[in-house]
Amino acid sequence: MARKSKTTTDDERQRGIAPGIVTKTKKRLVVVSGGSHPELADAIAHQLGIEVAPTERRTFASGEIYTRFETSMRGCDVFVVQTFGQPVNEWIMEMLIMLDALKRASAKRITVVAPYYPYSRQDKKGRGREPISARLVTDLIATAGADRIMSVDLHAAQIQGFFDGPVDHLFAKPILARYFEESLQGEDRETLTVVSPDMGRVRVADTWADEFGAPLAIIHKRRDPKVANQVTVHDIVGEVEGRTCLLVDDMIDTGGTIVKAAQALKANGARKVIVAATHPIFSNPAAERLQDAAIDEVVVTDTVPLSPEQRFDKLTVLSAAPLLARAIREVFDDGSVTSMFDGAA
Repeated sequence: MARKSKTTTDDERQRGIAPGIVTKTKKRLVVVSGGSHPELADAIAHQLGIEVAPTERRTFASGEIYTRFETSMRGCDVFVVQTFGQPVNEWIMEMLIMLDALKRASAKRITVVAPYYPYSRQDKKGRGREPISARLVTDLIATAGADRIMSVDLHAAQIQGFFDGPVDHLFAKPILARYFEESLQGEDRETLTVVSPDMGRVRVADTWADEFGAPLAIIHKRRDPKVANQVTVHDIVGEVEGRTCLLVDDMIDTGGTIVKAAQALKANGARKVIVAATHPIFSNPAAERLQDAAIDEVVVTDTVPLSPEQRFDKLTVLSAAPLLARAIREVFDDGSVTSMFDGAA
């Protein structure tokens, strides 16, 4: 290899540039997909104008997972798209194996794109001798080789601090709000009230109320800490009689909270109840519950895949691919993810 001339080196030093060799290598953006939601990964890649990199994926008879990338990953900026519907633990293990394979394949930078973040509800100790599983998951991701995490509407914002590296916390509100800007017309828009299903979502619901210039209502509920998925609705703070109520939440799991909230709103005179949520976990019997007469429409994004059995007539599913693709492009180009959300991210 030809050495650089002393004149060139001296010139670099005068300009404050460290002496070195400049290569002709250019950055390469690569999207790979786990098995949890290949349709979303394909949609993201399409938005970026590329294809998902081919991956060999097998499960042995013993249940062990095997993953191998069929093309070179050396020096690539790789974005691993893996969300976490059921079976969540299998998808976590597959992701960790993919990260290990990428690290050993000499990928330059590895970003986990987890539209729905697993174990995000276990972000703190509510009782003695409980785990903080959300922190455990971030530790596993870091150990497996990820440099960065990207997710949408984390259940608890403090999860960003669990990872010792950059975390891009994206918001689905622009996608959902755009839909309601077009669909809520006439009396629905004039009588709109944004409703928080519990005290924990008040801050988010408040931003929705500001977005639409609508009043805010809050549902006060109590949950038995010893019984999972059991909710008792108590009081409604705010005026909902004769109003179109927009219930906003980050996720719907079994649907118990949302349905009881909708029933309480209708019992207090709401003329219409529309549910907006980012992550449609839809564990059984959510699909059946959400068809309750108290709910007029359910609007979600496709951060989690839905089977035909989980879909119903009142359900509208919006694509998160444009949001995720733009964020990936900003990260790859060393741009600003924050600029996507007017400085809020």
